[in-house]
Formats: sequence, structure tokens, C-alpha cells
Amino acid sequence: MEESNEFPDAIIEMYAPLSNQTFSPGRIPFEFNIKNYPFGEEPSHPQLFLITNGADPVGHHSPIFQLEFKEGTYRTVAYLVDSQGLCLKEFGNYVDRDFLVGNSRPFPYSAEPYIALNLPRNNQAYAEGENVIVDFLVIGGDMLMDQLKVVVKLGSQEFEMSDMVPLSISNLPKGEHVIQLELRKQDGKVFDGPFSSVQKSILIQ
Repeated sequence: MEESNEFPDAIIEMYAPLSNQTFSPGRIPFEFNIKNYPFGEEPSHPQLFLITNGADPVGHHSPIFQLEFKEGTYRTVAYLVDSQGLCLKEFGNYVDRDFLVGNSRPFPYSAEPYIALNLPRNNQAYAEGENVIVDFLVIGGDMLMDQLKVVVKLGSQEFEMSDMVPLSISNLPKGEHVIQLELRKQDGKVFDGPFSSVQKSILIQ
């Protein structure tokens, strides 16, 4: 698909949590500052999304909110979307942060690049003939300069992506399908970090 450049100058800044901040289990505050972007002008659709520990994105209508967390180590990616719901991919359009809850330790391989998957969502249903959009971010590395690639696996098929442009998959047969994304190095090896690959199930009805 063509890359969206609706808001190339949009900036999202994360004021809370701080990097590797430790909290007691319970409600944790999140605070963002959003600039050069019409935040709040589309009240029917969330424009700010959070992905936490590789789970499905959750949309938010406010830049300040609280979320409940149990003990553990968490990585959250916050990003803005365009009018089609695709994530903005210019530098400054997204931000990530690790934080700890309770007696927990930082992630291993925390300096490695990794994947944040906007679309599809797990168990997302599509009508027969509808295109399936794969939309992702690679965070912590530059795909071109660092010679990274994302391999999208769907059954016996593989698609190799050298940039973060969304991928549209058509003509999938009815039934359940598993889509897997792997972030690979130049030599083809998958990175070791906990979020270097992600897998979602989808249903064609």
C-alpha cells in the first residue's frame, strides 16, 4: 500500500511513566503531550493507541488516563493514527517506554529493535473478499540504515518487507488464518528480544 503522510510533523511526547520507573501494583498514570496533530477532532474514533507487551492496541480519547497493572515488566508503545486507522510512521509520531510494577526486573535484550503490530488485531473477522491490512512499526532501529527486514508469514507464503509500508493481502479463503511477523537481521536471523516476532489469528467469514 502507499504510505500515509497525513501528519508527518505530528509529535507525541510521553511524560509518564518515566523510563524504567517502578510502581506498586494498581492504577498507573499515563500522560502524553501531542503536537501538530488534530487530536480530539474525531471523537468517534480513537487517535492515540497503546500496545503493551505485544498485545492488541487499545485506543484512547484522552492524552491523560490511568490503567490497571499487576506485578511484572511492561513495554508500552504509544502511537498516532491517520484517518484510515493506520499508524503514523515518521520519527516523533510514536514513542515507547519500559516500566516495572512490583518486584520485577527489566527486559533482556532491551536495546534491540522490535515490532509493534497495529493491524490485524487478534481474532479479527473479515468478510470473504475483503483485504487484510498488515500495519506495523519497527522501533529502536532504522530498517534501511540498519538493514533490517520484516518477514510476514501466512501459511506457506512469506512476504519480505524492507520498510514500514502497510501490506494488503487479498483473496484469502474462508476459515482461520495465522499471520506471523518476524524482525530479522541482515543474515536472516530473528532477533532475540521478546517482541521481535508477533503472531495474530484472523477469520475470513
